[in-house]
Amino acid sequence: MVSMKDISSKCHVSIATVSKALNNRGDISDETKERICRVAKELGYLPNSSARALKTNRTYNIGVLFVDKANCGLTHSYFSHVLDSFRRGAEEEGYDITFISQHAGKNNLSYYEHSKYRGVDGVVIACVDFEDEAILELVNSEIPVVTIDYSFHNKSSILSDNVTGMEEIVQYVVGMGHRDIAYIHGADSGVTEHRLRSFYRTMKDLHVPVRDEWVREGVYHDPESAARITNELLTLSNRPTCIIYPDDFACVGGLNEIESQGLSVPDDISVVGYDGQRISQVIEPRLTTYKQNTEDLGRLAARKLVEAIEEPKTSLTERLVVQGELIQGRSVKRL
Repeated sequence: MVSMKDISSKCHVSIATVSKALNNRGDISDETKERICRVAKELGYLPNSSARALKTNRTYNIGVLFVDKANCGLTHSYFSHVLDSFRRGAEEEGYDITFISQHAGKNNLSYYEHSKYRGVDGVVIACVDFEDEAILELVNSEIPVVTIDYSFHNKSSILSDNVTGMEEIVQYVVGMGHRDIAYIHGADSGVTEHRLRSFYRTMKDLHVPVRDEWVREGVYHDPESAARITNELLTLSNRPTCIIYPDDFACVGGLNEIESQGLSVPDDISVVGYDGQRISQVIEPRLTTYKQNTEDLGRLAARKLVEAIEEPKTSLTERLVVQGELIQGRSVKRL
């Protein structure tokens, strides 16, 4: 580890002069300051985090609060990509990330307490029960917070356009000649509400009736749940010609169930996924799906959180909506 003493020896100046140069003090010449900073960079000098925290009143550490109900952790195809993009955006701004939980060793802490314990400058929150009292305690605290796929009136949020996403899916499927359309949606959440309302509204606008038995609640990122509900839909006397799934990973469960019954996609029944993850484009038939822009979601969240941390007096509370893209695969038959 390179120290200020190493820099002072290389530059033949005192440690005090090195400190002044690295802290951009005005009582040394520009020439000396530039030489010291150049040597520091050449030697790979990094300031001590504790010293930097004392100077800036920041730890350059951001908390990530992610509670995965599907129990697949960071293998969750959608949120893993969003959080990886967030991580890269935060690191480019000089911040490290720490995962926030309700545990610190053997101690049980609230999310707010853990955030204070870790000394994070701010927290990004994704994939949680946003009505949980422990979440609300953190959101309403003095710690800067940005949320992903959920909005609070007093916090910036980054949202995927789930309304437009479902609208484009339904318009495409109906445009392919389908009128008997089933929708397996995820568990109750803000995302589900937006997609479900958009599904009903778009079907109504296109004058396509919706049968109650064709709209079923499933579980996000759960192939087993999707397979079970697919079986129920296929055993109906008036089964649908197309099934829309909550996400691509769940859709795989539906595809397996359809195949197990000796049926073919899309010849016997059509399917549509959601998220646009890599798996959707490598399976056969290639899925028609709606690709969410995980890169922009993560980077915008990082940008807004760093802005809230570093410019609290001028940072505006914003609700930023990120557009996605309909990917036309080969899983929807033209009728």
